[in-house]
Amino acid sequence: MGKIVGIPKALLYYNFYPMWKTFFEELGAEVITSYNTCKKIVDDGVKSCVDETCLPVKIFVGHVIDLKEKGVDYIFIPRVVSIEKRRYLCSKFLGLPDLVKNLVTNLPEIIDMKIDYYRGDDTMKKEILRVGKKFVNDSKKIYDAYLKSIKMQKKFESVMRRGLSNTEAIKAIEENSVDVKLNGNLKIALLAHSYDIMDDYICMGIIDRLRNMGANVFTTCMLDRDKIELGASKLQKDLFWTYGRDILGAGKYFIENRDIDGVISVSAFGCGPDSLTDDLLERDYKRDGKIPYMSLTIDEHTGEAGITTRLEAFIDLLRWRKGEITI
Repeated sequence: MGKIVGIPKALLYYNFYPMWKTFFEELGAEVITSYNTCKKIVDDGVKSCVDETCLPVKIFVGHVIDLKEKGVDYIFIPRVVSIEKRRYLCSKFLGLPDLVKNLVTNLPEIIDMKIDYYRGDDTMKKEILRVGKKFVNDSKKIYDAYLKSIKMQKKFESVMRRGLSNTEAIKAIEENSVDVKLNGNLKIALLAHSYDIMDDYICMGIIDRLRNMGANVFTTCMLDRDKIELGASKLQKDLFWTYGRDILGAGKYFIENRDIDGVISVSAFGCGPDSLTDDLLERDYKRDGKIPYMSLTIDEHTGEAGITTRLEAFIDLLRWRKGEITI
């Protein structure tokens, strides 16, 4: 049996899990994930981090502890610098392996692959070979595994653009079936980092709640790349944060096209980049004045009742604007 690689079900898991899983399995490893976020995982992460740490990182640390308790051989914690040329990710991704090593003791070996497409493919090829040789001593097999993982990532992204959330797309790929149901009569754009809205425990299952209220939900990952770029071209100044730029680009696109009924922005308390993008989005929508906009901030103390009440009020507002109800 191959070595067991554990992947924390947090942060960029929601953006790249099928790709990472394919790479390691092609090299003969067994891949497992941590459990879904629960109170124990949140408590473990909160206890291990300082108060000023943002919620997504606290959650991630809790998932690392969960994998440690599972007895895996490796835990995959990539050092993600850049996923495209000329732009970077938030600094928390750059130092994540070092942060975890200093917060959690007695960990299995950390695979801290450096993912940096800013410097081009040659740098990535060297890093892929370095990591791959932990499992096989065959450069061709390692590179073939990498190519297959890229192919899987493209498939994953295409499935999401058919209207599935990140978690639904992961499940669809694993079960080899795609079931898209768009039955609501409201269209709501949900603008946020994937890890803030795909983790049902910390966001109270916001996508399912909105769908149960009769809304079709559109996330940034569901949009075609050219639509995000079109929206981003309207920014007064280009952003060097990839995901922040994507969120603002999607927000600008929806303002220009007016094919949605409302916008909800979700951000994590304590996140510096989120505070900037959320403020810029709110200013744009208030200045435009045509599409209702609501901002939600989540942290480890967020209560279900509060989220539900705000969502219901927002839905009622949208239905009132469409003349479906009277208030």
